[in-house]
Amino acid sequence: MKILVCISCVPDTTSKISFSDENKFNSENVQFIIGPYEDYALARAVELKEKNSDVDISLLNVGSSENDQLLRKGLAIGADRAYRINSEPSDSNFVAINIANFIKKNNFDLILMGKESIDYNSGLVHYLCGSLLDIQTFNPVTFLDLDKDKKVIIKRETDSGVDKIKANLPLILGCQEPIAEWKIPNMRGIMNARTKDLIVIDPISVSSSLEYEKFSLPPEKGEIKYIDIENIDILINELKIKNL
Repeated sequence: MKILVCISCVPDTTSKISFSDENKFNSENVQFIIGPYEDYALARAVELKEKNSDVDISLLNVGSSENDQLLRKGLAIGADRAYRINSEPSDSNFVAINIANFIKKNNFDLILMGKESIDYNSGLVHYLCGSLLDIQTFNPVTFLDLDKDKKVIIKRETDSGVDKIKANLPLILGCQEPIAEWKIPNMRGIMNARTKDLIVIDPISVSSSLEYEKFSLPPEKGEIKYIDIENIDILINELKIKNL
């Protein structure tokens, strides 16, 4: 079975976000990490490989050379090879079209992503890829296992509860906890990662309908106003004013 894990590289959640005078994201002193939800996807893929030696894992990132160290980390965790589509992604559509084009050429059985990236939080790439490739897509998935008849068993969170589904391959899944436990590279994995392939691919051209005009941080929080529990009318009036 060929599994593709698509990873995004995002600012660490503890990073202080700021923008330059040109309204561009200021990456100075910002540490980048593999998206936490993609970490779950990769960890589950490695667990499946540990149970079934026929599983082969590839990593894919759409991004710049700065992401190579994170791809090497993924290789150290247990992926067999890594690919990077060399570009500065402009939007979800650009990412999805390039991922879909890559998948068409390589015929993966199972494509795993995080349920969303934690920087833009759009959660669109899985569905866009599924539409472009005509592949069934589920998100968010909290459980994944391989069945004996080469089908996949998943659990997906919905507004009404949790669905348990048995589905045919190929599939695109957006993963989140508790699908697996994050894995930390060990020394042997780090050494092996140095000899594994990291292949850089040119992107295909995609015209964007989006144009970013300005980035800004949300306004700072104002002073806290305390209202006595006996003065419910004042509280209601304050809430009305805030929502106008």
